[in-house]
Amino acid sequence: MITKDMTVGQVLRTFPQTVQVFLELGMHCLGCPSSTMESVEGAALTHGKKPDDLVDQLNKAIAEN
Repeated sequence: MITKDMTVGQVLRTFPQTVQVFLELGMHCLGCPSSTMESVEGAALTHGKKPDDLVDQLNKAIAEN
């Protein structure tokens, strides 16, 4: 399960199927150096997204795969 306090890098490494969610939301965090330190919540806020909505979408993606 993905939580808001996980880093983006941790999510991408553990759940590679979430790549598409980030890309579809215009969050090109894949190669961003900040992804190793920035939380999912921080990335969502940086990109004008609601953290809880992002977490829900990411968890849905891992549940489907």
